[in-house]
This record gives sequence, C-alpha cells and structure tokens, in this order.
Amino acid sequence: MTEQRVADPGPLGLAGFAMTTFCLSSANANIWHGGGVAAALALAMFYGGLAQLLAGMWEFVRKNTFAAVAFTSYGAFWLAFYALVKFNLGAGTDTVAIFLLGWTIFTLYMTVAASRVSMAVLTVFVLLSLTFLLLTIGNWGAGHTSMVHAGGWVGLATAVAAWYASAAGVINETHGRMVLPTGPRG
Repeated sequence: MTEQRVADPGPLGLAGFAMTTFCLSSANANIWHGGGVAAALALAMFYGGLAQLLAGMWEFVRKNTFAAVAFTSYGAFWLAFYALVKFNLGAGTDTVAIFLLGWTIFTLYMTVAASRVSMAVLTVFVLLSLTFLLLTIGNWGAGHTSMVHAGGWVGLATAVAAWYASAAGVINETHGRMVLPTGPRG
C-alpha cells in the first residue's frame, strides 16, 4: 500500500453532504416549517458547498475518480442550490423540477458506480436517488406536496446514511482498525 500525500477527504465530504441534506430534508418533510431551509442555505454555501468541493479536489489528488466526481459535483449542487433559492431564479416555473431531474439522472449513474465502493456508500446513493426522484416529481407542474414530504423523509434517511459513512471513515482511520463496518463491495 502506498502512503497518501493527503488525509482521506471522504469523511469531510460525506459530513458536509449529510448535514446540509439533513437541514433541507427536515424542511421538505415539513418538520420545522421552513426553519431547515435557512439552515440549509447557510450550510449550502460553506459546508455542503465549499467543503465538499474541496474534498472533491483532494480526491483528485488521491486519484479516486468516483469520490472526486461525487464530492465536486455535489459541492457544486449545493452552491447552485444556494444561488437558485437566494436569487429566486426559479420563481413560477419548472426550474426546480428540471434542476432536480438533472441531479436525479446524475445520481442514478453514480449509484451504479457506487455499487463497487462499499455498502455504506451504495446505501447513500440508493437513498439519494430516491430522494431526488421524489423531489423531482413533487416539484413538477403545480407541485405535489405529499411527494416533496416523502422526498424529505427519504432525504433524512440519506443524511443518516451519509453521516454513518463519514463516521466510519473517521473512527476507523483514527482507531487504525474496523470499528464501524462499511461492507466492502468490489
């Protein structure tokens, strides 16, 4: 095994994704009646956006194509989401649904690739695919509140799965042994 020049950025990227997803999904599930959106926007700019984007760049250095593309892309997703909401770019149109449809397609093919990473990462991507699909349907046309709420609940499960994968990366590395299993695949 060759020694890496940088620490594993995966747990950082997963944590940024998890926390931002948790906040937005809590709003989509209608748990805190919109409070999650403000928290998600703040996180989307920095933790979900910038920190994940940086994790993606570090994954390029580590020559991990899957993680580099995933973290860079989802970091950009959160930055774009921030712009879409903050600058009201999708008012009165299907802009949000089209935006989410693109991310659904991307996430579906990343799920195929995730099947060779670990069960923990595959779980995140399967749940995220379902989340995006439900939110896309929920935001199409006049909007379908029940689908958005369902997408919010699946999004919360996605956040929990991403936090688990992040925790496993940090805890296993820190302890120098497998403490939290991730179920290796490929």
